[in-house]
Amino acid sequence: MGTADDSGRERPIVIVGASLGGAKAAQALREAGHRGGIVLIGEEHERPYERPPLSKGYLLGKTPREKIYVHPPQWYAENDITLRLGTAVSAIDPAAHTVTLADDGRIEYAKLLLTTGSVPRRLPVPGADQDGVLYLRRVEDSDRIRAALRPGARVVVIGAGWIGLETAAAAREAGAEVTVLEAAELPLLRVLGREVAQVFADLHRSHGVDLRFEVRVEELTGADGTVTGVRLGDGGTVPADVVIVGIGIAPATALAEAAGLETDNGIKTDEHLRTSAPDVYAAGDVANAYHPLFARHIRVEHWANAVNQPQTAARAMLGGDDAGYDRVPYFFTDQYDLGMEYVGYVDPGGYDRVFFRGDPATREFIAFWLADGRVLAGMNVNVWDVTDPIRELVRSRRVVDPARLADPAVPLGEV
Repeated sequence: MGTADDSGRERPIVIVGASLGGAKAAQALREAGHRGGIVLIGEEHERPYERPPLSKGYLLGKTPREKIYVHPPQWYAENDITLRLGTAVSAIDPAAHTVTLADDGRIEYAKLLLTTGSVPRRLPVPGADQDGVLYLRRVEDSDRIRAALRPGARVVVIGAGWIGLETAAAAREAGAEVTVLEAAELPLLRVLGREVAQVFADLHRSHGVDLRFEVRVEELTGADGTVTGVRLGDGGTVPADVVIVGIGIAPATALAEAAGLETDNGIKTDEHLRTSAPDVYAAGDVANAYHPLFARHIRVEHWANAVNQPQTAARAMLGGDDAGYDRVPYFFTDQYDLGMEYVGYVDPGGYDRVFFRGDPATREFIAFWLADGRVLAGMNVNVWDVTDPIRELVRSRRVVDPARLADPAVPLGEV
């Protein structure tokens, strides 16, 4: 990279966050021909793994633990990547090009990539620190939740977002009694809008979940330090053997903020994932990146960004500015017998109308969110091999005929 540390050795590329994004960045650097040092630092003691299985296959006991890891254990040594696990970073100094570790160690870097991800939002009510109150972010969290999902167990899920609904589905499949508490009128209302949110409400009710909307959680009750229930704003209490909190995540920006990087709902970057500090980049959940297709900054909290953004960051760190990150956002979920893929990006309330291809009541359909006649996003439910034409509709930004869009007889490529 043309820079050396105090001893005259070539400074490495340092990646803070031994996550899916961090591991993929290390891989991309090697695949791009970088032969210099790479140091990958993570607080967890587990080597980098993928998080979607934690609320899906792994939580259900269908995906073995070995399958969640990004690379086999020997891959890091074979690719001359220094993997430092169980290591916290206490500070970064962009001016000095240094990373300070919690044990007071210091690493000088040529380039720095932040893939610090996000952290679960904590429930701000009395009793939330008791045993039996669980969050889902790390693999050990998934282990604790799975151990609690027993037949007949009273499971209360607070929050009807993706994590809340996926863990509710897993709990029902394990035979638990499940109550979901949500402050909004419907699950996923801000993400999907009323028309499609109702599909998920109907899905969970049909599988025996007690869904309660427009409720306020006042307190988690307990005995001897262990949670026993959830007291609501109307004075009622929902009994609980375990409470799973899924009220969203926040980007892990503390290091960046302390270092003076520009932050706003994440670490702000340009389309090449460069931050406001020279030689410092960000990718994955933590990055609020400028997106050329949407002509604005967006932060996407899903697996596809953690897989794909590091390739752009790697090219940029190695001096290539030929292409920015402009992939159309993508995510997926599996709940009971419903599988879904979503392509595109819609601000809450930022669409004119939803058009359906197929009947939502059958849970086999495609939904399209339109504004000014253009497709902003599409979601296929139990309909497969259509993500590419949906992605092209979103990317094209062209005005479409809604009647043809909704007609199953018209191929999506001809809409």
